[in-house]
Amino acid sequence: MIRGLLAAALCAPLLSACVIYADDAADRDVMVRINRSADAPLETVRAARIDGGRLTVRVESNGCTDAADFAVEVTAGDDGWTDLALRRTDPDLCKALVPDGVEVSWTFEDLGLEAGAKARLVNPTRL
Repeated sequence: MIRGLLAAALCAPLLSACVIYADDAADRDVMVRINRSADAPLETVRAARIDGGRLTVRVESNGCTDAADFAVEVTAGDDGWTDLALRRTDPDLCKALVPDGVEVSWTFEDLGLEAGAKARLVNPTRL
C-alpha cells in the first residue's frame, strides 16, 4: 500500500499537464528601472553594441523573447559613464530552437538618456 502511494506521488509530476502562455508583446511598454535591484540576476548576453543612440543586445531565446521581457537599470557612474544593467523579468517558456538567440534593443530616449551619452553595459557576456 505504501509503495503504491509512493509510486503515485513520484509519478504525479510526470503526468501533469504543461501550459505555455505567449502573448503579443507589441502592446507592452518598455520597463526601465532607475535604481539597481536584486530582483533577478544580470542577463548573460552574447553580444552588445551601443550605436546611433540605441542599445542592442543579443540574448538567449526559446522563441518568445523580446525587449518587453527585460528591465534595463540605468545608474550614473562616478566616472561620467552611465551603467546599463539588463535583467530578464519574464522567462521565455517557448520551445523553439533559436541557436543564435535574438536581438533586442532600446533607444536612449527609452532609457531616459540624452543622445550622445557615454553608456556601457555591465552584463556578463558569453561567446
